[in-house]
Amino acid sequence: MAEVTVIESKIANLGSLVRAFETIGVTVEVSKDPRVICKARRLVLPGVGAFAAGMDELKKNELNFVLGDVVAKGTPLLGICLGMQLLLDSSEENGVTRGLGLIQGKVIKIPSVNTFGVRERKVPHIGWSAIFPSSKKQGWECSSLSTTDSGDFFYFVHSYRVSLANPKDSSAECDYSGVAITAALSKNNITGLQFHPERSGPKGLEILRAFARSDSID
Repeated sequence: MAEVTVIESKIANLGSLVRAFETIGVTVEVSKDPRVICKARRLVLPGVGAFAAGMDELKKNELNFVLGDVVAKGTPLLGICLGMQLLLDSSEENGVTRGLGLIQGKVIKIPSVNTFGVRERKVPHIGWSAIFPSSKKQGWECSSLSTTDSGDFFYFVHSYRVSLANPKDSSAECDYSGVAITAALSKNNITGLQFHPERSGPKGLEILRAFARSDSID
């Protein structure tokens, strides 16, 4: 059995993520088969693009139900970029769309202008940003960020950000021209990364390695 199962969909560049895991010696499989996903040791939900399209892809194979079941039994799940956003209750992108509901909160647009209508930042947020522990977290010792140092840089590409119902679910933040972005979230066996670890050099690979070594159900 592979150490990590990457959920197959049309909403992600699976090739770069699979190569990243293979580079660090992690056995990986790609599947959209609910039977395979139910038995997976660890799951990765990657994604890019629109929230509604992402949910549609999951629903095609009833993975919106399956993921709730595997999380409930303790399987480690890592959501990356759009994959992290899909973990939440809903998104306001192009109207309200329901998400997986595994983490309480919603996905909202990164504001490009301030309350006076003055443009303050470019959207989407594209490029390298430093991340820091969230104010509600003491550190990253027991998480997939255990090898990450405060102030390390990672690669972001996104126009929307998560707004968590419980701030304690946020494990890392970055500042994007004055707007606080939840860069990572963590709750029980669920981890979310707004940035792309597979595109973030050695530090990103360290996060993937730590996740691949996290406790699994077997």
